[in-house]
Amino acid sequence: MTTILVTGGAGFVGSHVCLALARQGFTPVTFDNLSRGHRKLVKWGPLEIGDIRDTGRLIEVLSTHQPQAVIHCAALAYVGESMEDPAPYHDINVRGSLSLLEAMRAHGLSRIVLSSTCAVYGVPKDLPITERTPCQPINTYGATKLVVEGILADYTRAYGFRTLALRYFNAGGADPDGLTGEIHDPEPHVIPRVLMTAEGSLPHFGLLGDDWPTQDGTCIRDYVHVSDLADTHVAAIGYLDRETRYPFLNLGTNSGFSVRQIVDVARRVTGHPIPVKVDPRRPGDPPALVARADVAATELGFTPHRSSMETIVETAWAWRRQTQG
Repeated sequence: MTTILVTGGAGFVGSHVCLALARQGFTPVTFDNLSRGHRKLVKWGPLEIGDIRDTGRLIEVLSTHQPQAVIHCAALAYVGESMEDPAPYHDINVRGSLSLLEAMRAHGLSRIVLSSTCAVYGVPKDLPITERTPCQPINTYGATKLVVEGILADYTRAYGFRTLALRYFNAGGADPDGLTGEIHDPEPHVIPRVLMTAEGSLPHFGLLGDDWPTQDGTCIRDYVHVSDLADTHVAAIGYLDRETRYPFLNLGTNSGFSVRQIVDVARRVTGHPIPVKVDPRRPGDPPALVARADVAATELGFTPHRSSMETIVETAWAWRRQTQG
């Protein structure tokens, strides 16, 4: 069985990636410091506790498990937090990624898939966003991911690395079989917070502004089911074995949902009223982000068949009901 190192494998996306790898016959080795990940989400392979800034620890783990590739999901990934406290984002996302790449180079390992983000694009002039859309990030999170993509390009040119950055749009949902899902404390993401309001954990759902230049005044995002993203990370491993043509690819659904539309879907799915309150806008948020992902469909066979908003909300709701009692 082929072994793959998954940094951040105890987190939301990372645990789904590990599950997808195991289902395809790979052995995922999770490398995580558990600062935001969860030991209970590591079920399909070994857990190695460590910090990606610790190059020596990474070399030790690479030597022990001899992985054939790395899927790099470890990062800080909250837009609002990145604007309020940018220093850790540069330290962990950039310095940590450089540490990982140096450990790989010391070990003679050169294949890596990066969990990147649509936040690298900033406020695009035109929608949908393609791989040709200029990158002008407006928040620290997106800026750090773009720096890491540039480092990957340098390692590809200078050291013969084989790399692919997956710029995915908003991840949502949970494994349809209930084996893993989203756990954050505090929880900053829209869909879980809407569902927390439905279950009574929050008194109301806070809309971060209702005066955006969109159809109903709330932000629009392209949501992809996390299991569809996870399957594509597995496909990306095989892509690195071929003559790759693209250093980065968008993963989205070619459609967007406003925050108010998500609340409406959640009301139908949960059967709860979900009271809403308008809060101030959050710095670093663009009004609308919608992907065009036809290149990923051609290159990776990307087919987001679980990514209807109803399925995303239904699986996320089932996960919350399972884990909350």
